[in-house]
Amino acid sequence: MDSTQAHELWMDRLLRCAARAGEEGEIPVAAVLLDGAGRALGWGSNRRHRAQDPLGHAELIALRQAAGARNDWRFNDCTLLVTLEPCPMCAGALIQARVGTVVFAADDPKRGALGGCLDLAADPSAHHRMVVIAGVCSPRAREQLEHWFRQRRRQETEPSWLRPEG
Repeated sequence: MDSTQAHELWMDRLLRCAARAGEEGEIPVAAVLLDGAGRALGWGSNRRHRAQDPLGHAELIALRQAAGARNDWRFNDCTLLVTLEPCPMCAGALIQARVGTVVFAADDPKRGALGGCLDLAADPSAHHRMVVIAGVCSPRAREQLEHWFRQRRRQETEPSWLRPEG
């Protein structure tokens, strides 16, 4: 299996994980950090609302878990896959952790920091260079996010008596 196929398989799993996070009220984003052999070191999905944690982004949760599993904070030989382009906080953390490759699905032109509204990986201040692969399973990831936000906006504007019970 080539790396493109492996990325697509992992992204499929991440999109299912992100859907579960969305069902729990979180923005549906999920991430996994793989070692050089393709084994998962750390998983994460957004937990900002559930944990009331401003750092509860999927990427950071996956990095923390992987650091604990590996007992190291350097991930030069690793690949992080995530369903949405990392924000500036997460992109900075990925640079600090020296992640070798970042693969993301949907781009984020408003807040994305790996090519969306800015590119921290290419910034001269970045002490580490990583490979960035954008757009893996992008249409599915974008639709998942757009659907979640449409539902969220509808819930905020509909009178409570129109909302489905459950």
